[in-house]
Amino acid sequence: MALRIALLLACNPALAAPPPVAIALPDEGTGTTGEGAFDFLKNWRREQGLLGDMWGLRRVLARRGITFAVEETSEALGNPRGGFHQSLDYDGLTQAVLQVNSQRALGYYGGTLNLSALQIHGINLSQRNLGTLQTASGIAADRGTRLWELWYDQKLLSEDRLDLRIGQQSLDQEWMVSTGALAFVNTSFGWPMLPSADLPGGGPAYPLSAPGLRVAWRLSGAVKLQLGAFAGAPFNLPAARATGLDPQVLDRSGTSFPLFRHGALLLAEVQFAAPALGGMVAASARQPLAHSYRLGLWFDSESFTDVRFGSDGLPLAAPPSTHDPRLHAGNLGVYAVADQMLWRSKRDPNRTLSAFTRLMGTPFADRNLVSFSANLGLTLKDPFPYRTDDTLGIAMGFARVSPAVQAADGDLATLAATYTPRRTSETVIEATYQRQVTPWLQIQPDLQFVFNPGGGIADPLAPTTPRLGNALVAGVRANIAL
Repeated sequence: MALRIALLLACNPALAAPPPVAIALPDEGTGTTGEGAFDFLKNWRREQGLLGDMWGLRRVLARRGITFAVEETSEALGNPRGGFHQSLDYDGLTQAVLQVNSQRALGYYGGTLNLSALQIHGINLSQRNLGTLQTASGIAADRGTRLWELWYDQKLLSEDRLDLRIGQQSLDQEWMVSTGALAFVNTSFGWPMLPSADLPGGGPAYPLSAPGLRVAWRLSGAVKLQLGAFAGAPFNLPAARATGLDPQVLDRSGTSFPLFRHGALLLAEVQFAAPALGGMVAASARQPLAHSYRLGLWFDSESFTDVRFGSDGLPLAAPPSTHDPRLHAGNLGVYAVADQMLWRSKRDPNRTLSAFTRLMGTPFADRNLVSFSANLGLTLKDPFPYRTDDTLGIAMGFARVSPAVQAADGDLATLAATYTPRRTSETVIEATYQRQVTPWLQIQPDLQFVFNPGGGIADPLAPTTPRLGNALVAGVRANIAL
């Protein structure tokens, strides 16, 4: 059992996925005010939600400081080429978010209570067909209904310069985020590949979350410092190691609320943005090209298993080994994120070309599957006449398998006398187009090509054959605000 778990920890792709498309939460109820049950259908092209005002529910809640939104994300993705199986599959996510504004509800300024839940359905194409590290869909996860986030946020000091958030949080909502990358479907453009592969269960990111505290302090209009302390694992880590169960299976409802029983995940991030908040531009001057930069690091004090050696000092693949992995104290990652507008049309200021990049690495190869990950991409807003809300984009995601895992592959090939290709890296190229059909409906055709799936693994259905071939993934996503 110990050897099986060690190899799973070293070889399996991460289960964590990036967050779904953000849901707009209006301050007031939207939609028509007619008395008919289906009056919202008369204005369906302009409604903010498919169900309009939800028969008055949005207005009633808004008067009490409560906003409520539901969004369905549905995908049809298939791999006509590559992988160990070819098929066209459906997967989907329904997200419900409820927020309470303290000023309207209770009469004091600056507080927000947030509650969100997920209903995940369909089939995970990457798990079933592809064997990739960077999964094709950012919403793919184990099927089920679960709590996602439950937190309270309070703004303090003049101009809201200090912001405190406490409770169950998903880090992919605020940390390591590239706004340009969020237009893409592949998981690596949401929550980064490195923590997704190296932190327990992929870290506190969709569909998991963990209790903790986040402090954001705006030092100036352009600079903000963000600090956080969270549970070191978003599930019972010893139970997962003892049973080999998926973290999402250990906590199917998302209500285990793991506290600081085993370790802590600490984060620090400094953010630079321009134009700065409150900045002024002369009437005769051109608006500057917007940009934002993030520098940060994370440290997890949990214990991490060695990907190559056992507690007896022998390679895990060696026949005399106890197959009990060596344990290491803590794990660390550093990262940089940049979003930069490159061009703005003089004739149409909505038409902009922007670039993004995100780099992340860890100095500890001995306890991690991925030692370096990167994202690069370009997005063009308003790409065609009269399509001001559309986005066209192309991007690349890269994951480098750590040298220790590569060495462990060599051990299996020589010491265990099994055919085991030495994994190196995986690269995905994605081209996508977000078309805003109505305010509540977005259609997104998508095309992905994966080079060296899994870093160069053997076909699991024919393990003595050459490496798994490059894969082509094509499909379409629909985002529907209800």
